[in-house]
Amino acid sequence: MLENPRSPRVRAVAKLAKRNAREETGLFLLEGPQPVREALEYRPDAIVDLFATPSALERHGDIRTLLTDAAVEVDFVTEAVLAAMADTVTPQGLLAVARQSPTSIREVFDGSPRLVAICEEVRDPGNLGTIIRAADAAGADAVVLTGRTVDPHNPKVVRSTTGSLFHLPYAVGASLPDAVERAHAAGMTVIAADVKGDDLLVARAEGALTGPTAWVFGNEARGLDDDGLALADRALRLPIFGRAESLNLATAASVCLYESAFAQRT
Repeated sequence: MLENPRSPRVRAVAKLAKRNAREETGLFLLEGPQPVREALEYRPDAIVDLFATPSALERHGDIRTLLTDAAVEVDFVTEAVLAAMADTVTPQGLLAVARQSPTSIREVFDGSPRLVAICEEVRDPGNLGTIIRAADAAGADAVVLTGRTVDPHNPKVVRSTTGSLFHLPYAVGASLPDAVERAHAAGMTVIAADVKGDDLLVARAEGALTGPTAWVFGNEARGLDDDGLALADRALRLPIFGRAESLNLATAASVCLYESAFAQRT
């Protein structure tokens, strides 16, 4: 059992909360039972190390079964060691180190996708994680993160995805013009989510969402700039029926992705 919170191994794991350490190692943190569970079920090959307190592993019998099936070994640690490793204030007894596994943007669009989310300069980790989770739930084929978007391996992003990072392909580092060009080449309509766009209900009635679609979501505060909007085939906005000034980016993105999912399945 690991008992020393100041040991070199513990410190190396804790450093993965920082972007420079993740870039140097190609590794990232999974904290809590849910992301660990999803990694064990869908990408056990990505797990490098798995740490658990004895009491936490005792509470999660399904994770013990997944560990056996995946032949992944556990390093038992004390609560103090887990707290030193974790990014969260109150870790839940399970933490893993995993390999980053982004796909290439070429592979995303070579697969004839029908629904893709493109994130341009999304800066809030919680928003990005929620968009990835929503894309997964809506049956999207992939998520593309431009080079100006927050790191998807940021611990807050990972927690917000609740394991969806292991369910669908994600590409990182592309430029928005490159992503849009590839989407067009794949026969997709590129739609920008923007408050200055046309009413989404009108587009729905026109049948504009039934075909292969790449949604572009911009920065939380500024949205997409004029150059970004010009790349899209169309801009759409969600109607506001109540008195709210606007919708949170992740909420709006979830609605847009589901609108496409509904239309494509009708």
